[in-house]
Amino acid sequence: MREYTLEDFDYELPEDRIAQSGVEPRDAARMLVVHRDGRPFEHRRVRDLPEYLREGDVLVLNRSRVIPARLLARKPTGARIEVLLVREEAPSVWLALLRPARKAPPGTRLLFLEGEAEVVDVLEEGLRRIRFFADPWTLMERAGRAPLPPYLRAEVPFERYQTIFAKTPGSVAAPTAGLHFTEALLARIRERGVSVHELELHVGPGTFRPVKGRIEEHRMHEEVYFIPEATARAVNDALAEGRRVVAVGTTVVRALESAYGEEGVRPG
Repeated sequence: MREYTLEDFDYELPEDRIAQSGVEPRDAARMLVVHRDGRPFEHRRVRDLPEYLREGDVLVLNRSRVIPARLLARKPTGARIEVLLVREEAPSVWLALLRPARKAPPGTRLLFLEGEAEVVDVLEEGLRRIRFFADPWTLMERAGRAPLPPYLRAEVPFERYQTIFAKTPGSVAAPTAGLHFTEALLARIRERGVSVHELELHVGPGTFRPVKGRIEEHRMHEEVYFIPEATARAVNDALAEGRRVVAVGTTVVRALESAYGEEGVRPG
């Protein structure tokens, strides 16, 4: 089996080709169509997606909602600490990434505009366990910011960094493929006889973590997912009947493949 390194995937990407804001309407974004039978690539728009779907297809979306997980804190000394909340372990106890991490050993107090927290443990992968002495959800609502990817240099309006079908809070980054859907597009997809279903995969901080050296040694953070019974049933019925399942984005693929076993996709 061939071993891959980062150099195997090097290519030129001019900075001016990296969009710094989303287009309006959302479904005017570009879409590359790759035909598996070898036909030439097509450069289209996301609004053209219904042309490639057919009656009986099952389209699966990720309804996870981005949380304003990026918080600014200060130590009692006045030093600034950036806190990225990753996952809630228990009421008022979160796993988080801190920057600069080396200046936040266990016992470090973190002072926010409203409330305090304390570093409890240092874990693997640079994670910290922190305990809040005030409601962290209220703190995020009042002072949190969207944890944007490093290639975006300007702040993005928080609601613009959500899909239109986002419901369940938990992601620290948007399931980006879903950002390009509009209500009108979903209506046209349903009109073609495509059934639309949802699941949840809360995107973790691994999406921001660069790959270093050998790809086989790269370790991703765990992510939490939930697949409703109706979605599992629709996917399993489609597979059994030879119909297509269209996953919107890699987060949906990760959830479905993780839940797939001998009896198909398991709900839960």
